[in-house]
Amino acid sequence: MVRTDRVAILASATPLAAAARERLTERYGNCPIEQAEMIVSLGGDGFMLETLHRILGRDIPVYGMNCGSVGFLMNPFSEDDLHGRLARAQAAVLRPLRMHAVTATGTVEEALALNEVSLLRQFRQTAKIRITIDGRVRLAELMCDGVLVSTPAGSTAYNLSAHGPIVPLSANVLPLTPISAFRPRRWRGALLPASAEVLFEVLESEKRPVAAVADDTEVRDVVSVAVSEDHHVAATVLFDPDQGLSERIIAEQFTV
Repeated sequence: MVRTDRVAILASATPLAAAARERLTERYGNCPIEQAEMIVSLGGDGFMLETLHRILGRDIPVYGMNCGSVGFLMNPFSEDDLHGRLARAQAAVLRPLRMHAVTATGTVEEALALNEVSLLRQFRQTAKIRITIDGRVRLAELMCDGVLVSTPAGSTAYNLSAHGPIVPLSANVLPLTPISAFRPRRWRGALLPASAEVLFEVLESEKRPVAAVADDTEVRDVVSVAVSEDHHVAATVLFDPDQGLSERIIAEQFTV
């Protein structure tokens, strides 16, 4: 049972979220994040991702309330019965992707992504990317604006906008989705087992530079990017009863 005096309330920089934090703090108090057993995150999905990245590895559940424009990971905002809502909330455990990017200068950058790892062309020319899965070349050359690997939780974000499939949390698969593929024009991507090791190699990298992005971390001028699910790190997101993430992902597939 989480102690009610060990709840930290965080807010995005918007006036709406900041004002909501002040009112909630007046009613319920606000524990320093270093001492918290639970976090309330006020904002949109972007701020929720910032909050989750901030506490990755600390095993602290996060309950979001929507004070932003997009709220797929958030619950409806209300000032009433906060501790009761936290006590009744249901948990969803998210496993991030780990990006291992090598740049043209030989620099190695690593980052975690709870939504997706994407490769994007930096300039006007299309990118050329070779895709290897578990040591086997599956696509020798993809000409595209980019390509991404998504987590199931992130499959309703950029992946969906790029016409990738929505994936239930329990499916244990990762969508691999091209972004504006030019050649092969009819390739629509693939569903990979969650254990897959994905390697992207940038072809003609000097002529066709590519950036790699893991959530809010961007690495420019990459020559190779390895992506795999990190089984040693997890984030726990809390949802109101009957509004869990699995239900939201299913419902999203019937949204018209």
